[in-house]
Amino acid sequence: MNSDAREKPAALTSVRPERIALPAVPDLPDVENLEAEQASTQFSRFRSNLSRFRTGLSEHRTDLSEFRTDLSQHRTDLSEFRTDLSQHRTDLSDHRTEMSMRRTGMSFQRTRMSADRTLMSEIRTALSLIGFGFTIYQTFEKLHQANVILQSQAPRNFGVALIVLGVILLVGGIVRQLQFGSELRATRKAMMEEGLVHGETRFPVSVTLLVAVLLALLGIAAFAGIAFNLSGMN
Repeated sequence: MNSDAREKPAALTSVRPERIALPAVPDLPDVENLEAEQASTQFSRFRSNLSRFRTGLSEHRTDLSEFRTDLSQHRTDLSEFRTDLSQHRTDLSDHRTEMSMRRTGMSFQRTRMSADRTLMSEIRTALSLIGFGFTIYQTFEKLHQANVILQSQAPRNFGVALIVLGVILLVGGIVRQLQFGSELRATRKAMMEEGLVHGETRFPVSVTLLVAVLLALLGIAAFAGIAFNLSGMN
């Protein structure tokens, strides 16, 4: 519990007064055969005894009243403590909800970066295919120009096939990245509108996607150069 929460009240220190045995009420004196002065004296003593009896009862009632007051105050303190404890639990629950929303928001960023890493692996594979296909074509073309080997279409066709496969892999990766990014943004926006996630950070432009598009264009240019002999190499 934080320092703002009320401390738990101490245990009740007051002790309930013991039940007293009520003394017998003094009997009325018999003054029928007494003189007036003696009768007055008897009645005076009776009133004194009765007054002491009432005083004892009054003191006991006072002790009981003080105990009830202390007990009532203790109950009030306990009630305030329960209220503060309930509020503290509510604050903790709100804090946990806030942290959960932020973790969910960060998970969208992690998912987006995971998609970028997947596209990077596709770029590496496609770059290997395109580069390997172009290298095969150029190698056999140079050997043919040096009259080391005879003219053959097989190296050209194989190189073109590798380049086409690399371009297809890149185009598929780009389309998948765009589709997945669109679905991810739509899901994030819907959750933001429902108040389930924070959307304080924006999705940045994917540099990986831009590189993939440029590499796809280079692959298409390499394919066109080999297929239509645009490089002028004979």
